[in-house]
Amino acid sequence: MVRMRAVVQRVSGASVVVDGETVGEIRERGLCVLVGVTHDDTKEKAERLARKLWTVRLFDGDGDGDDDGGGDGAAGPGPGAEKSCSDLGAPLMVISQFTLYGDARKGRRPTWNAAAPGELAEPLVDEVVARLRSLGARVETGRFGADMKVSLTNDGPFTVLLDV
Repeated sequence: MVRMRAVVQRVSGASVVVDGETVGEIRERGLCVLVGVTHDDTKEKAERLARKLWTVRLFDGDGDGDDDGGGDGAAGPGPGAEKSCSDLGAPLMVISQFTLYGDARKGRRPTWNAAAPGELAEPLVDEVVARLRSLGARVETGRFGADMKVSLTNDGPFTVLLDV
């Protein structure tokens, strides 16, 4: 079963530039979220993803990013990942990315058959953003269908895959 998918990166900052113009930017700790939509995704899945993104615990307890709670001196997630964006008021950068459903198992060129067409995907990505905002999140976005230049500083590095 193919599900709505998100690649979530904990960042210390992120920006999206389209045609030389910055269209979205966060300048503090938060999440950069790449969202992929497939053919059978629904508004309910978009709502579930938004709730998960807002409440998933990906930050350490004191919010400084230096303690994993493991006592070994290594920075990173581990047991110390006990705070969410909702706990910290951390912003999210949400960017649509159909290439999350690229399939390169055969041949040398990926296929995009599992990715939803724009007329289905765009409203569902917009729904994720709207639901996050209704929960109280500060959300920046890219521009759907545009050639975007995404810059970020991955904090950890820390990357999680979410499927709903």
